[in-house]
Amino acid sequence: MESQNSVPCNNDEPVILTNSGHPITRKAIDADALKILYRLDRLGFIACLCGGAVRDLMLRKKPKDFDIVTDARPGQIKKRFANVYIIGRRFRLAHVHFEGGKIIEVATFRKDLKPVEEAGAEAAPDPKDIYGTPREDAFRRDITINALLYDFATDSIIDYVGGLEDLARRMIRIIGDPEERLAEDPVRVWRAIRHAARLGFDIEETTERAIQSHGHLLAACPGSRLYEEFNKDLAYETRPVIEALRNRGILRHILGRVGEDYEADAGLFCRLETLLDIIDRTSSATFHLSLEEMYALFFWPWMEPLFADATGDMTKILADAFVNARTQMIVPKNLRANVIQIMIIVGGMRRALCTGHMRWALKRRTHYAQASKMCFMIEKGRPPEGEESFESLLQAAFPSALRPRRRRGG
Repeated sequence: MESQNSVPCNNDEPVILTNSGHPITRKAIDADALKILYRLDRLGFIACLCGGAVRDLMLRKKPKDFDIVTDARPGQIKKRFANVYIIGRRFRLAHVHFEGGKIIEVATFRKDLKPVEEAGAEAAPDPKDIYGTPREDAFRRDITINALLYDFATDSIIDYVGGLEDLARRMIRIIGDPEERLAEDPVRVWRAIRHAARLGFDIEETTERAIQSHGHLLAACPGSRLYEEFNKDLAYETRPVIEALRNRGILRHILGRVGEDYEADAGLFCRLETLLDIIDRTSSATFHLSLEEMYALFFWPWMEPLFADATGDMTKILADAFVNARTQMIVPKNLRANVIQIMIIVGGMRRALCTGHMRWALKRRTHYAQASKMCFMIEKGRPPEGEESFESLLQAAFPSALRPRRRRGG
């Protein structure tokens, strides 16, 4: 018997897999996400897992995040959970906080609003223009395999858009007319490529053609949005995504001259791939790379030639190079400044590994430890272990290399 809280069917019948027809078990769901689902269901609301969590569980993979969607409004969620923060100005989302910094996002079913309309108005729209049905929420999403719902009340998979079939075929397909959807929001180009690269899926033919004809529109997207998407690529499995973007000529529309050079110069891109391999290996292990370290590694092959013949203020030289690259993606000033300082120290370290002479004054700089880590990775192709560092590399290359001397007196 169907629960009163289950996702309702309408005239456009969705495909429904009952618990005997899918591999998802409640044991596989994050314990804190399960607590939210239980409580929403007990309170009489629809409670569903959505997006990548359902996709990955269907593929028998461990999800990175467990997002939840419900018919409860943000204010109703906040009243019923003690550890909730409501974020967003136009589209309110509930972030439920747990110990250890874990955040589970709970969203309300909503309709598809055109990106132009979303970006054009500052005032919060009328709720009746935002919130919608489960079907409307599914159709507003980007690709079919990310629009599946796991209905907690019935332990069923709900598919309004053909996502189950595309999962079986290992296919990436834009929901709706690809030409129209990519023109509405060109960032969908990037997301489709990312999912295909990470999952090893093919891109459906009409979606692929639309990607080829609309990829250049990414250059007109807000630089802050491109920055957010780029950070998603650096989070994990970076190399396959960057390779896929390069193969389709997309990098230039995100990274300006940097992207153009990575696309045109196979040798330069090969050096980048080596560093991306390190990023991918470290992101899945206990070794941690900060965001600024990942940016420094990504831009290093492109910036490295500037150290060969440059004289003068390297901070200005590298800063000018960033400006002249005309990247469409906007890198925050503080992040860019930190990346530049890391690179300057790395440049000094690599010069010392060739000459045996190190400017030890660099050791007093804030980013010395990060530069030491990055230098080791560039030289050895792996993260340092134990006591390994730039200094151990220098000692091995030049056993008599001078250590910094203590000054006498005041």
